[in-house]
Order: sequence, then structure tokens, then C-alpha cells
Amino acid sequence: MKKGLVFRSTGSWYTVESDGIFYACRIKGKLRLKGIKSTNPIAVGDWVFFEVDQNASEPEGTIVEIEERHNYIVRKSVNLSKQTHIIASNIDQVFLLITLYNPPTFPAFIDRFLVTAEAYQIPAILVFNKLDTCTPEQKEEIDTMADIYENIGYTTLKISATERDNISTIESMMQNKVSMFSGHSGVGKSTLINAIAPDLNVKTAAISNQYQQGTHTTTFAEMFALPKGMKLIDTPGIKGFGVVDMQADEVGNYFPEFVPLKPRCRFNNCLHQNEPHCAVIAAYQEGVIAETRYLNYLQMLENDNTYR
Repeated sequence: MKKGLVFRSTGSWYTVESDGIFYACRIKGKLRLKGIKSTNPIAVGDWVFFEVDQNASEPEGTIVEIEERHNYIVRKSVNLSKQTHIIASNIDQVFLLITLYNPPTFPAFIDRFLVTAEAYQIPAILVFNKLDTCTPEQKEEIDTMADIYENIGYTTLKISATERDNISTIESMMQNKVSMFSGHSGVGKSTLINAIAPDLNVKTAAISNQYQQGTHTTTFAEMFALPKGMKLIDTPGIKGFGVVDMQADEVGNYFPEFVPLKPRCRFNNCLHQNEPHCAVIAAYQEGVIAETRYLNYLQMLENDNTYR
């Protein structure tokens, strides 16, 4: 029996690293019966125990047990909204790449992603990419959006992956950590990864090209081990992001700017919609809470199957 780390998952085969050797592994059937409510019982970043196939010509094995996850990030399938998909597990931080244009990243998508990261206790960094292609007016828009999230307490970065502008800051934040990169197709994840680790060019380009063709219902992530203790999990472009397994009265707990205000609401079960003497509504009306954040919160309560 060996213990290893899952570097790649394709739904039927898993690439597991143990003692510097990569094994192609399948799942032992009973693992699917343990009540894991997702399309993939094993995810990139999982620590697993597996039995080596001594008769195989190449390193192969069978996964028999999954170690308990420290955390994971999960999303709804866009076309199969009743199913969920674990994107990756045991993550130290996630970098969400954002472009206001080419393609546009809407605040609704950003806030749904951040709510899920908050719910699963994964620190999120917002990375505004393609600054080299922006006009002065567009840069002002980025500054305004970045200010909204910085005021809440999120770390934001403004970069140009093609020009390698501010890449060293990301590299320093990644040292000795497991970092996940996420965002829409076309926001520059592959370009950023190539700037950090040029040797991975073929693999990241292949993943990017595949998923820019519009196949989003089966998403496969992949982990790469880099120098200075960096582990990078690359995820294919995400078209939409649905909040999973969350009651209406929980959603506000994952908006950090709402949390200190909630005790000041008249009602303990206040949903901050139209209740009297609601501290969150008052803060929104006074401009303390950003309009986009509050309206996106209401959208999450009203329709959890909206994808943008």
C-alpha cells in the first residue's frame, strides 16, 4: 500500500505521484458508494492510498482510500444543475483571473466564486490581467473594481502576463503553497502559467485549446510541481459558477462586509432583502456596501441557477 498525491483526474484514470514516481490509477469500485455527492469522487489535490499493480508493464495501481480533505472547492455543473463537481482539494489559495474585456468577467461570476471560496475556507486573490491591452479609461474601471474588493479585505493584483508585469509578486505568493488558478476561458491562465513555468508550455496550451472550444460539462484539472515548493493547479476555463449546498440564510455569512453588520439587524434571521431596521440594507443605501455586491447577493437568493 502506498500513499500518493493526485496530480491529474480525467474521470476514469488518475495520475498519482508517490516517491517521485507517477502511477496511472483507477478507483476501487466501492469508493463510489461512500456518499460523495459529486460527479468525481476523487479530485486533483487529494491524498490517496493505493495498491500497486505488480503485473503491469508501467506504474499502475488501484486507489482504495481517500484521506480526509482539508478543504475543496466545488461548483454546479452548468448543463446538469443537479450535479456538482469538485474542482480541486487541499488548496492553500486560489488566484481568480479576471479580464474586464476580451472576454468580460462579470461581477456576478466573481462574487459567486468568492462566496464558494469563503464557504470552503480557501483564501482568494483577484488577479486583473491584460493591463497592457487596456485604455486609460478601462484601467480606471479596473481600479474602481479592485478598490471595491480591497475595501472588503481581498488581495487584488493587476498584471500583464504577456509583458511579465507583476509576475514576480505572484511567484513569491506561491512559494511552498498549493495554488489553484481559475477563471473564464481566454482570461490568460495559460499565458500566466507559461510566464511562471515556461517548461509547461505544451501541457497548458493543450488544456487551454481544448476547453476554449466550449466543452465545459466535464472539467479536468491538473497539478504541476514547480521550483521553490510551488504546486500549481490549473483548471480549464469555467463558463459559469453556481453556489452549491447553501441555504438562503447562510449566503450572507460569506460576504465579509455583511458579517459585522448582522448583529445590528432587528431580526436574527434577517435576509437583508426588505426587512425593517436591517443594518446591511442601511449600509448599502449609505454607499458603505458596493451596489454590485449587494445586488449580486440578492440575485443569489432569488435564483441560484443563474450563470454569467
